Amino acid sequence: MDMTAIPVNQAAAAWRDRKRYLWPFALLVPALPFIAGGLVALTGSGVFWWVGPLVVFGVMPLLDTVLGRDSTNPPDTAVASLESDHYYRWCTYLFVPLQYASLVWACWMWSRGSLAPVDSFGLAITVGCAAGIAINTAHELGHKRPAVERWLSKVALAQTGYGHFQLEHNRGHHARVSTPEDPASSRMGEHFYEFFPRTVIGGLRSAIRLEREREARTGERFWSPRNELLNAWVMTVVLFGALVAIFGLAVLPWLVVQAVFGFSLLEVVNYVEHYGLLRDRRADGKYERCRPEHSWNANHTVSNLLLFHLQRHSDHHANPTRRFQTLRHFDDAPQLPSGYAGMILLAYVPPLWRRVMDHRVLAFYDGDLDRVNVHPRARRRLERRYGTAAA
Repeated sequence: MDMTAIPVNQAAAAWRDRKRYLWPFALLVPALPFIAGGLVALTGSGVFWWVGPLVVFGVMPLLDTVLGRDSTNPPDTAVASLESDHYYRWCTYLFVPLQYASLVWACWMWSRGSLAPVDSFGLAITVGCAAGIAINTAHELGHKRPAVERWLSKVALAQTGYGHFQLEHNRGHHARVSTPEDPASSRMGEHFYEFFPRTVIGGLRSAIRLEREREARTGERFWSPRNELLNAWVMTVVLFGALVAIFGLAVLPWLVVQAVFGFSLLEVVNYVEHYGLLRDRRADGKYERCRPEHSWNANHTVSNLLLFHLQRHSDHHANPTRRFQTLRHFDDAPQLPSGYAGMILLAYVPPLWRRVMDHRVLAFYDGDLDRVNVHPRARRRLERRYGTAAA
């Protein structure tokens, strides 16, 4: 149908979100611990306590490969109605109670003492998969204006103790993305195991600095009930304290394991999203406005469904408050060869990551290494291999 040949209101009505009734599949993620328990009960095999990593690192990349990509965009005429449709909001809202229900159930399982250590560890990693992807749900909610959504974002982050993410991401990462100053933007030649401590420590320091700057402007003290960081961290302390009080100290090590694995999953996604991409400096010394070409994108259908379109990252950075169902694909944005799940596996193996991604970064910048966000330690090695510009 030629949308230009009919009135705007009819064009909006004619368009339908083909994924509308597929978005609730994202709620399978917080249900992963329940799925693990059900499969163990059905089969008697403890291997299913590891269903979280099996799904994230096995099933998701496989389905992305089989089912392929979806690069369709909603027309501008449909955006307003999509944004105002509360059906999509409830897809994210329901994630949080399911996330907490599965956490409480896992604590009950750990407290019984009936699981072998390897099974308890598998369950903790499965819970961590749900918690890590919950940070993405928190990311979607934390960018929105309604107070209830920002509050739900903090609740979702409490499970991993990563409450400072909302503040640093919104006010830090979005301002410095794809620059050497951003701890959440990885540099070409920097492998994930170098990036991980830099982004964890750098993100925490950035959040504290940003909160101190806000308090200096408002005249508030750091140790104040209005401190966004303290409020977020208190939620984690209360959550963990309540779970320990109810289920005993036996659950505490597993709570720590799932939290660390959860936020490490977030950080490996951060590693993928902006690898090697660099914004130019203007004549006044400031960086250019963030554009679609400053984020790696993927249109793989399954991982986009389970991650609420996180992989359409360019449009997110251009329009942070835009809701997931209206995020668009850009032809001029650099495209990943696989969805995030497959790219995470590559990131865990630095030689494979370099083989797949470094030449793509160089090709995107026409072979000019001087236009790339390069890790200082790796610059000489990369210059010897690629030169500073295409011949």
